Amino acid sequence: MKRLTEFRPHVFLLTLALIGFIPLAHDFGFTPSYGEDAFHGIMLDSMARMDHDMRNASMTGEPDHDFAAMMIPHHQGAIDMAKAELLYGKDPVLRRLAQEIITTQNSEIQVMRRQLAKPQQPQQSETGQPSSH
Repeated sequence: MKRLTEFRPHVFLLTLALIGFIPLAHDFGFTPSYGEDAFHGIMLDSMARMDHDMRNASMTGEPDHDFAAMMIPHHQGAIDMAKAELLYGKDPVLRRLAQEIITTQNSEIQVMRRQLAKPQQPQQSETGQPSSH
C-alpha cells in the first residue's frame, strides 16, 4: 500500500486541474463576512450546504438510489472542505490528503451520477421474483 506522504505527480496534476489551480476563496462563492477566520467560515458554509443538500436529496425508497443521492452531497462537502485545506493549510501531509480527497471523491461522484442516470432495474427478491417495492 502506498503511503499518503509519497508525492504522486499524476494525482497532483489531476488535482490542480480539478480545482482550477487552487482558486481563491471568493471563487467558491464564500463571502468575507467571517473576518479574520475565513477558513472557519468556509468550513461552516461547506457543512451547512452539505447538510442542506443531503436533507433535500431525492429519495425513492430504493437503497442503491438513495445511497448515491445522499452520498453525492456528502462527497461534495468533503471536496469543499479539502479545497479550504489547500487554501489555508500548511501541513504537507494534510494538504496531500486534501488533494487525494478532491481527486477520489470527484471520481466517485461521477460514478454515482452515472448510476443514478441509468434506468432502474427491477429488484429480485430472495425467491428470484421481482420485488414489490
